[in-house]
Amino acid sequence: MAKVYMMCGKICSGKSTHAAELKTLHHAVVLSVDEITLALFGQDAGDLHDTYVERAEQYLYEKSVEIIHEGISVILDWGFWTKEERLHARSFYSSKGIECEFHYIDVSPHEWARRLEKRNLEITEGKASAYYVDEGLAAKFGSIFEVPAKSEIDVWIKE
Repeated sequence: MAKVYMMCGKICSGKSTHAAELKTLHHAVVLSVDEITLALFGQDAGDLHDTYVERAEQYLYEKSVEIIHEGISVILDWGFWTKEERLHARSFYSSKGIECEFHYIDVSPHEWARRLEKRNLEITEGKASAYYVDEGLAAKFGSIFEVPAKSEIDVWIKE
């Protein structure tokens, strides 16, 4: 039976890499907010970035239900950074009788900094299509992220 897998973790923690592994393992479709917003706006969404992200998330929630009803599992590749977001997602799918599973990618501060540096280098060299995360943005995202309780997560991946 099709279900939804949700990636939880800080920006550049390895969520997309894990999502790609799940895609192969479960023959699932990956739905990514970053993929949509980067395709439409590049690095230039400016002050409307958060609005665009919210709209993309709402669209992907509805699209995921459509795909799941066709018998295909879905992987939501965005951060679910707050407890409120995680509760909303679980409630949304539960209310529709859809099984869901949260996967949390837990990286140490040192590993997170290494991954940010590697990704930013790949972006500046034109080898990756992702958001460039400078120190200010990393601090902002780091302050927003709420580490989930064990009870919120189905699969905890320590990196």
